Amino acid sequence: MKDYLAIDAIAKRFGETEVLKGISLDIPKGSFVALLGPSGCGKSTLLKIIAGLETETAGRIRLAGEWLAGIPAFRRDIGIVFQSYALFPHLSVAQNIRFGLDMRRMGRAEADERLREALDLVKLGGLADRMPRQLSGGQQQRVAVARALAIRPRLLLLDEPLSNLDAILRKSVRVDLRELHDRVGTTTVMVTHDQEEAMSMADKVAVMRDGAIEQWASPEDIYERPATAFIGSFVGSPPASLVVARRHLSGGWQIGETGWTPDAALADRLKAVQNLEVTLGLRAERIDLVAPDAPGAITAVLTSSEYLGGDRLLHFSVDGQRIAVAHAGTAPDVGSIAGLKPRAGDVNLFEVNSGTRIAP
Repeated sequence: MKDYLAIDAIAKRFGETEVLKGISLDIPKGSFVALLGPSGCGKSTLLKIIAGLETETAGRIRLAGEWLAGIPAFRRDIGIVFQSYALFPHLSVAQNIRFGLDMRRMGRAEADERLREALDLVKLGGLADRMPRQLSGGQQQRVAVARALAIRPRLLLLDEPLSNLDAILRKSVRVDLRELHDRVGTTTVMVTHDQEEAMSMADKVAVMRDGAIEQWASPEDIYERPATAFIGSFVGSPPASLVVARRHLSGGWQIGETGWTPDAALADRLKAVQNLEVTLGLRAERIDLVAPDAPGAITAVLTSSEYLGGDRLLHFSVDGQRIAVAHAGTAPDVGSIAGLKPRAGDVNLFEVNSGTRIAP
């Protein structure tokens, strides 16, 4: 079903504050979708509206052909995993997972079978009798997922599910979650502010800002062709460097007071720019370190260097504008002058004022 979860012009106000501004998304059955954005962008509010924990001010939602207006949360057949996991501390792992089944007055034999199935799915078969306090953070997270899946939900909602885990565990658990999704196939919507989580786990990502969706696309499209300068500077590790270049009267360009003559391929793309200024979106791994006087190079000063294990991230300044460059070799001395040559086809161009992408 193409629009298994159809979100149609959802708006939400709290008093005079407009939190969501007409959000529309069509989510196919079996997909894994991420709502990505900074704190306060409205992503968690949207998740709560889908779950039935908040009421929309306007708009409507359809799930598996059923309009959800007026249907309370406990009747929507939606599984939810909260940021805090919300496990009952006085109940064992098995009792936590069975909670939703018992609330539905499911027969004991079927509930036992669902429990075994859920424990196997999250690889916790030997821990059924343990209490939450006896589990690691990753294990508690998997219990929360098992509890949500045990009811065989029509939709699984994940609200910042990995934010309470340390960095190393977070990476391993996100692989577990994605593999679990691929085995079970439950349509999943995850809220996160961590772009690495969204890009590595989701089939499609909705990047949100100030209550609206700025881009709805695959992780690859969002990274390679960000719709706005904000997305370019938000997505990626490191994010894209945003540099304002101004057309010079001589026909060339300058960054601050530093003159720059782009190579022929990039110069052709810049001809499409109607204004005197343009924002360049530069990915760190798509910039070559060359001699300062090399054709197409931007002259810059190295201000600092980060050793990342195998690679370095070099930070350059061009009249106060910062450019990060990924570099595998020995770092130049801090304070030295170098040439930075962007790869023409990998430079994203944005309007300076609106931040919108300039095609192509």
